[in-house]
Amino acid sequence: MSWLTVLPVRVAGCDVAGAAGAALRFAPVVGALLGGAAGVLVAGLSALGMPSLLVGLLGVGFLALATRGMHVDGLADTADGLGCYGPPERALAVMCDGGAGPFAVVTLLVTLGVQATALGSLTGGPVVAAAALAGATGRAGFAWCARRGVPAARPTGLGATVAGSQPVWAAPAWWLVLAAAGLGVVPGRPWQGPLAVAVAAAVVVGLSAHTRRRFGGVTGDVLGAANELAVAAALVVLSAR
Repeated sequence: MSWLTVLPVRVAGCDVAGAAGAALRFAPVVGALLGGAAGVLVAGLSALGMPSLLVGLLGVGFLALATRGMHVDGLADTADGLGCYGPPERALAVMCDGGAGPFAVVTLLVTLGVQATALGSLTGGPVVAAAALAGATGRAGFAWCARRGVPAARPTGLGATVAGSQPVWAAPAWWLVLAAAGLGVVPGRPWQGPLAVAVAAAVVVGLSAHTRRRFGGVTGDVLGAANELAVAAALVVLSAR
């Protein structure tokens, strides 16, 4: 909670690498809490008669605020890194630049727009449960990106702290648990929740493979990108009618 949210939780005297590795394993729990809170906000605003797209945008904005925007920042930096030419060293330098290039801008607009539209379309249905499932599924991808066998792309930073810290089975185990939990999310269509988890997992697996080839390993930005893309994928499937 101290790392993945803005809640005033303080941790003192802990092993940073060990704590970061454990935080990745339990990140889906935090994701479910954040997603559920966003779902409650969206449902409440919808009950006041606000337009669905507006409440979806406000829900996505709440999630960015509650996480200090770090996952959104990771998505933007990863998009710029993947969009540039040159060797991995150049891509990593672009990601560290601090600015937002055209690839980052377009990726943010599309991804956050998809999240907001899909989330807003759920206001007449199980928005709280669906948002919680999407939030947990997005964070489950952390364990896959930082699984054993995937090196850090650079010697410093979050990627270097958590690279290789997760057992290979951790992310698939979370995906199975979340798929089972998703059976009851969409009334009358028990398959839709598990399908959302499966599609989101496929997105994370593809992103991890591509970024490992392009950057030479994992970075903290890749974790943020995996979360945002997986959340978007899960919400798209959950919003389908």
